Amino acid sequence: MITEEDKEIIEFRLKEAEESFQDAITLFENKRLRSAVNRAYYSMFYSVLALLEIKKLKISKHTGVISLFDREFIKTNIFSKELSKTLHKAFELRQEADYSILVELEQEEVNEIMKQTQIFVSNLKQYVHEFLF
Repeated sequence: MITEEDKEIIEFRLKEAEESFQDAITLFENKRLRSAVNRAYYSMFYSVLALLEIKKLKISKHTGVISLFDREFIKTNIFSKELSKTLHKAFELRQEADYSILVELEQEEVNEIMKQTQIFVSNLKQYVHEFLF
């Protein structure tokens, strides 16, 4: 059973996801591609945390969050495998952007992640809202 506190946490995570995506857009428009990728990924990450809260699953490591998303929502066919691929790609690109030295990201690649992020977050938000209301 979802409590009022659970709902507040879920809504907070979805708000974080939306704010992160808006930040990603601003950064992308200003050609700050590394930072845009970071915020796009975190937008997805926060969306997944909202989903996991529904099932009362808590984990802090990024790889653990991604694994739980795949196990609980992809393998059960709640979401398409494309969304899993999007999350994995964004995670890899964020790792590269945040930790690799002398790596230049391509604007087209980042633009594609931005588009996929919007689809990803929209799908997860829709599911959460249908589940809660």
